[in-house]
Amino acid sequence: MKKALIHDWYTQYSGAENCIESLTNVWQDFDHFTLVDTFTDQQRANVLKGKKTTTSFIEKLPFGKKKYRSYLPFFPLAIEQFDLSDYELIISSSSAVAKGVLTRPNQLHISYVHSPIRYAWDLYFQYLRESGLDRGIKGWLARYFIHKIRIWDVSTAHRPNYYIANSNYVAARIKKVYDKEAIVIYPPVDTNTFSIASETEDYYITCSRMVPYKKIDLIVEAFSQTDKKLIVVGGGPDAKKIKKIAAPNVTLVGHLPKQDMVRYLKKARAFIFAAEEDFGIAPVEAQSCGIPVIAYGKGGVLETVKGTFVGDEVTQEQTGVFYKEQTTAALLEGVAFFEQHEQRFQKTTIRKNAELFSRERFEREFKAVVDRLYTEWKAKQ
Repeated sequence: MKKALIHDWYTQYSGAENCIESLTNVWQDFDHFTLVDTFTDQQRANVLKGKKTTTSFIEKLPFGKKKYRSYLPFFPLAIEQFDLSDYELIISSSSAVAKGVLTRPNQLHISYVHSPIRYAWDLYFQYLRESGLDRGIKGWLARYFIHKIRIWDVSTAHRPNYYIANSNYVAARIKKVYDKEAIVIYPPVDTNTFSIASETEDYYITCSRMVPYKKIDLIVEAFSQTDKKLIVVGGGPDAKKIKKIAAPNVTLVGHLPKQDMVRYLKKARAFIFAAEEDFGIAPVEAQSCGIPVIAYGKGGVLETVKGTFVGDEVTQEQTGVFYKEQTTAALLEGVAFFEQHEQRFQKTTIRKNAELFSRERFEREFKAVVDRLYTEWKAKQ
C-alpha cells in the first residue's frame, strides 16, 4: 500500500523528529509532507533516510523558512492543500496542525499526537505573556488568530481515524480537547547511546533548549542562590537572559555534540528538571546514565521517573525526587531532600527503568499497533 507521513515542520532535530526517525526505520517507503523543511543533508539522511519532502506554500512566503511561525494564521490552510488521495495509509505526527490533513473514507489516518496545540490551549496565557502579546493591538490580533486556530483545531478532531498519544498525560488532554480516546505509545529514547559511569563528580546538570516553558531560568536562579555546582547544556532564545542571572557556580556550556553531552551527564550527581512536559526525553536520557532525576512533579515525568515527592519515603526502587511547585524554593527543597537520601538511589536500577523507553521498544510497539488498527479498519471496508 502507498503510505504518507505528515509532520508539522522539519526545522530542527528534537523529540518529535526522533520519533520520525524511528517510523522511517520501520517503514522506509513513506512519502513525506511538511509545512517547512530546512533539514541539513545529515539530518535528512538520519531522519528521512535521504528522502525529499513535499512542502507547503508557507516555505515560499517572504522569510518563510526562518520566520514560518509568523504565518501561524495560514497553517490550517497550508496543511489542507496537500493532496493525499493516492495513499491508503496516512500517519500524521502532530503538535500543531498535521492531524488536520484532508483524507477520504477509504483512507486510514492515524495521528501520533505529541500534544494538542499548546499555545492555543493549556499554554495560551503563558504564551501571550512571554511573547509580549498580552496587551495592545498586536495582543488583540494574536488572541483573535489563536481563537480561530482553536476553532479549526476542534473542527478537525474527527479527521484521524485513530489517535496515538505519547503519554497518558497527553491522552488525557486529547480527551479533553477533542473528546477522543487515544492509545498510548511512549516516544523512543536512544538508551544505547548512554552508559553508567564508574564515578560520580560533585555537580548537578540540566540539558535543554532555552525556551520559556523549559524553565531553565528557574533552575539557574535557584542554584545561583547556593554554592552547589550546576552545568547547563543547551542554547536557545533565552540564553542571554539566563547568562545574566547565572552565578559563578553555574556553568553554561552551550549546545554540545551528543558524545560531549553524555560525558557530562553520566558523572553528575543528579539531573534537574523544571518543565511541565508532555513526555520529556531528557529525564529518560539522564536515567539511561544511571543518574537520579530531581523534577517538578507534574506532566509526563510522572510516567517516566519512579519518583517520590519531597517528604515521602525513599526506597532503592525509585529513580528520582519530585518537588511540588515551579518555584526556586520548592526546587531547592527537592535538591536538599535528594541529598539526604542520595545513597539510596542505585545506578543499575535507574538505568533499568530507562530501558523501558528504548527505541527498539517504540518501533516494535508502533508497528504492532498500526498493523492491528489497519487490519481492524480494513475489515470494516
